[in-house]
Amino acid sequence: MKLRRASWLTMIVVMGLIAYAVIALMNMRTKVAAATEMESELRRQVEQIQEENAALQYAIDNRYDDKTIEDIARDKLGLVLPDEKIFYDSGQ
Repeated sequence: MKLRRASWLTMIVVMGLIAYAVIALMNMRTKVAAATEMESELRRQVEQIQEENAALQYAIDNRYDDKTIEDIARDKLGLVLPDEKIFYDSGQ
């Protein structure tokens, strides 16, 4: 009789441990999925910042280039060459 009660108690303890392990694994799986999603978002941000850095480095390397200076004068300052004519589309 004593052996039977001990085997039931052992089975209940083992089942409890298995249930705890399953719940812990499910919780860990959720955390891993969230971490994977965060990693992909951070990788995307790193790529975007690297592209921005490359564009800035290009601007720094070519800051004395005549074409770069001309582009800045046209785009940011609205300047034109003496023989150029500017046409504006007023249809919009």
